[in-house]
Amino acid sequence: MTAIYIGVMTGTSMDGVDIVAASFDPLRLHATLTLPFDPELRDELMALTLPDDNEIDRMGAADVALGQMIGHGINQMIEKNALDRSQIRAIGSHGQTIRHRPEHHFTLQIGDPHIIAELTGIAVVSDFRRRDMAAGGQGAPLVPAFHQALFQHPEIHRVILNLGGIANVSLLPAGQPEKVYGFDTGPANILMDGWCQRYTGHPYDENGSWAAYGQPIRALLERLQAHEYFSKEPPKSTGREDFNLDWLDEQIQDWRNDDLGYDELEDTPENVQATLLKLTTRAIKKAIYRSGLDTGEVYVCGGGAYNAHLLDQLRWRLRKHQWSVQTTDSLGLSPTWVEATAFAWLAMRFVQQQSGNLPAVTGAQGFRILGSMTAA
Repeated sequence: MTAIYIGVMTGTSMDGVDIVAASFDPLRLHATLTLPFDPELRDELMALTLPDDNEIDRMGAADVALGQMIGHGINQMIEKNALDRSQIRAIGSHGQTIRHRPEHHFTLQIGDPHIIAELTGIAVVSDFRRRDMAAGGQGAPLVPAFHQALFQHPEIHRVILNLGGIANVSLLPAGQPEKVYGFDTGPANILMDGWCQRYTGHPYDENGSWAAYGQPIRALLERLQAHEYFSKEPPKSTGREDFNLDWLDEQIQDWRNDDLGYDELEDTPENVQATLLKLTTRAIKKAIYRSGLDTGEVYVCGGGAYNAHLLDQLRWRLRKHQWSVQTTDSLGLSPTWVEATAFAWLAMRFVQQQSGNLPAVTGAQGFRILGSMTAA
């Protein structure tokens, strides 16, 4: 009987909860579902990513609400696709990160696994990041081990680029599993989506067309790039704590006040959006060019894979070494489902009592079995 694992992922962008039912060896997706957030819950989760009043009670209520949402969503997917529950070995639920502080060896994801197990009758593996942190790691990114297992090629260098709220890269040298590594390069959709929502009323910049209409502001870009995160050496990870609209507003105001060459005509919302896109692509280019890989293939997943202008800009920036840029559709897995499938895979690794981290990526002292299980 084929063992099926369910993966649940909600990322930094908080644009919905992705759920997949997958089996491995070979990979097969049996069912998929995206649950849109209730706007009130999304707003509360967003607010909880930064310090505020009455956090513990509010976090508790959001923990329960998200657990219920995920549990009901899994049941909906199972019933709609007539999946056999006896084949489902476990659910891998990442939960929603509301605080990630690797410098304090602390990370917190919510979405109560006990509620998910109670509603579905299926064991839940959750809390994937803290064991890696206990071993001295960043607790992120965790998907490079999955990328290596599925996508590393014996003869072609590959980079798997996830463009979620935060951009991260998995660098897969051809035929050298011991040299795989990866890290968060910096912000991606987290700033572009927020800025777009504020000035256009749309939740994201479709195809990057608004950014394409603007022109990057060099002085502002240099100020944004001065953030200490960009000068850190891997292993490293980041999140909404470092990059958010409040931080962006401060940088823009400082640029306006301090830049002797400030040009009011240059200071338009679409030009800021173009600057944010360039901030993302520059950091990705730097990561790939500093990897030591001469040329190869970049495969993009996450919501940013559908930003045509961003991908065109990446192709232009990587042209020097003839890197190709395409989405993970070319590898047989839709960009939408890569991360949720990764947590189905991590649930499988836990059930099989095999490691799920890559120490070269996270900085942990060694390979560790990730997660904790809540029984059915």
